[in-house]
Amino acid sequence: MQFEKYKGIHPGFVLGRELEKLSIRQRPFCLLLGEHPQTFNAIIKGKRGLPISLALKIEKQLGWQEGALSILQTYYDIEQEKSKAGSKMPDLSKLRKTLFWDTDMQRIDWDKQSKAVIRRIFERGNESEKKEIEKFYGSERVAAAIREDDRAKPTLRKAEK
Repeated sequence: MQFEKYKGIHPGFVLGRELEKLSIRQRPFCLLLGEHPQTFNAIIKGKRGLPISLALKIEKQLGWQEGALSILQTYYDIEQEKSKAGSKMPDLSKLRKTLFWDTDMQRIDWDKQSKAVIRRIFERGNESEKKEIEKFYGSERVAAAIREDDRAKPTLRKAEK
């Protein structure tokens, strides 16, 4: 199997396509490997990374070159990091201008003002706007900003009394 052309593509997509070509059904195959069907399905759909231990089992079972799927996972991870680093702002077409009525969205420093942006989107934004901000900042950073905001609210309430 030639993996060079698949660089940057999630290995789960490649695996799913190859299983289809070989007429191998996903569920029996993953059970043969001793893997949970839900986990295997998430990998095939590109929602989870492919652990090296599972990659080795798959490669052995299919007679593929050892390490090929792990290399694909690494190339995929590299592409994901590059796209994160290259993105200086979220997709503004997914954010309503009315959310930032008081400022020019092109001039927002999305890194320095991340907490204020996250707070505003999660207070006033719709689900697709929240997803875009979570995709841009990452779920950990969003959760941290929301937790910090929640901790500050009781202090503000006391000061108002």
